[in-house]
Amino acid sequence: MATLGTAASSAVMQKLTAPAGMNASLAALSAPDSVHAKPVDPAQVRAQNVAPDLAERSGQIRYPVLNVYCEKITNSLTEKFRTFSGTVQMVIEVRNSQDRLDSLQSSLDLYVDSVTAVLDAGRGDWGNGMFYTGGYQVSMGAVKQGGKNYMQTAKITFEIGVSRN
Repeated sequence: MATLGTAASSAVMQKLTAPAGMNASLAALSAPDSVHAKPVDPAQVRAQNVAPDLAERSGQIRYPVLNVYCEKITNSLTEKFRTFSGTVQMVIEVRNSQDRLDSLQSSLDLYVDSVTAVLDAGRGDWGNGMFYTGGYQVSMGAVKQGGKNYMQTAKITFEIGVSRN
């Protein structure tokens, strides 16, 4: 089961960091006269579930940070003769930090919109027995102290269908 969560996390990370991924949708969403959001380097997309304070203590962090992880694996055996036939619940946690409150919410909204645009464009077969039928849930967190001074987090939750022997 652990390899299933890891495989799903790497598939999501590939979608986000692809040339037509998050940075492409971020550029398309950013209007020249609106809030400017910095492109995301592939090193800022990580396959881990770690608290913000621990991540900051562990080393140098560049914001925004995207943490991709598997939250839940459900083997519902919808296909009776498969070893695994169910869903993997994935989370993309977007953390943004700035030294001022001015445009923190606006820039986080842009990052979330670019991630959801990648998910919308990625419906279908993801290979290796995984498929994404669409749908996600976004929950926005409150601004807290941390990072460069202020930090805000958004959590995007979605399911990937898996059918494997």
